Amino acid sequence: MEKALIIAAGKGERIKCISKEKPKPLIKLLGLTLIERVILSLKEAGISEVFIVVGYKKEKIVEFFGDGRRYGLRINYIENDEFQRGNGISLLKAKNYLKEKFLLLMSDHIFDEEAIKRVSNFELGDFEIGIVVDRNYPNFIDLGDATKVLVKDGMVVDIGKKIENYNGIDCGIFIVRDTAFKYFEEALSKGEDTLSGMMKEIAIRNKLKAIDFEGKFWIDIDTEKELKTAKKLLLKNLFKETDGPISRYINRPISTKITELLVNLPISPNLMTVISFIISILSSILFLKGNKFYFLIAGIIAQFSSIVDGCDGEIARLKFKKTDFGAWLDSVLDRYSDFFLILGITIGYSIYKGEFSISTFLIGYFAMFGSFMNSYTAVRLDQIIEKKGIKGIRFGRDIRIFLIMIGSILNKLKLLLLILAIITNFISVKRIFFLKKEI
Repeated sequence: MEKALIIAAGKGERIKCISKEKPKPLIKLLGLTLIERVILSLKEAGISEVFIVVGYKKEKIVEFFGDGRRYGLRINYIENDEFQRGNGISLLKAKNYLKEKFLLLMSDHIFDEEAIKRVSNFELGDFEIGIVVDRNYPNFIDLGDATKVLVKDGMVVDIGKKIENYNGIDCGIFIVRDTAFKYFEEALSKGEDTLSGMMKEIAIRNKLKAIDFEGKFWIDIDTEKELKTAKKLLLKNLFKETDGPISRYINRPISTKITELLVNLPISPNLMTVISFIISILSSILFLKGNKFYFLIAGIIAQFSSIVDGCDGEIARLKFKKTDFGAWLDSVLDRYSDFFLILGITIGYSIYKGEFSISTFLIGYFAMFGSFMNSYTAVRLDQIIEKKGIKGIRFGRDIRIFLIMIGSILNKLKLLLLILAIITNFISVKRIFFLKKEI
């Protein structure tokens, strides 16, 4: 499937106080407009051509997106001069533009991109439409305004905002055959100009297939409260299964607050990677001062660099700027950071003691070697964790840097190096035996 239709013609009356002079689809949410998030999700799902139905303040949307070239796909516009009527009219306006199967989405629905990938690969079989249904809908959903559905044996048998008997919520994502337009027109002839009313016509004919929602979240943004909820969901979604305990409970809560501010600035993920690296180098230089006060400051700065190190990936995910090069650059600079930190601690401690002992440098060497192996073995381990959903404490860079901070504050640098040398190498060997069983 290569094409998608986005309905973006309405006025968005209930959120007008925020949109002001802009149409609702152009409201910003963590650095991107609502409709940008939909478009970029479609691109990640492999969609190459998007049709946007515009109406209210249409010129602003057209001016903002242009032909879509900067997003890596083609954008076409369909005008709906009857945008004050039900949203089903917007769907019908697309009849002459879409002559094959396509995805249908709303410009104000935010969702985990995995949901789009699942729907785009869904096989309709003999059915006209597939509709994504959430049967375990979250408690922030406004049931009074939500479009409810009744699903029996995988088929939607009833749909509407006012139905009393229901077991799911319409997520606003559909896969549609072009042959369904005749049923939409029939529904319109009966006075139904809403999308849910037209879908009801399909359901009556037993041609509306339910697709269970599989993703981390979705939300329909109609109010300022829902916009705030969407922001919280997106930020919460930045927490990863592979996060270690320090990252999950200390670093990530702080880094997401920083990212929340940075996404509205023209700062690239790669720039944040370099900034984190520079902060880490500053910490290494301070360790070389060989002074207890500088040790304390250096340890705190090292921990801060670890926190900032999470911002690059967070910005990349929030703004759809994930690249293989970015991930590689982050990994490379992390290794350099580890090298200079442990080298700085080893030399700084030797300066502090006034002697350069072989034992200190030998311990520092094993701490450095263990840190590298710890990171190297973590790559395959993370793949297993994500694939199998394995729970447990993951010993990673977040814990290593946190230990550096603690050791620096307590002025126990040689003990710190010894602990790192023992734990990192032990964990790496342990992972060898674990991965042997899992791979």
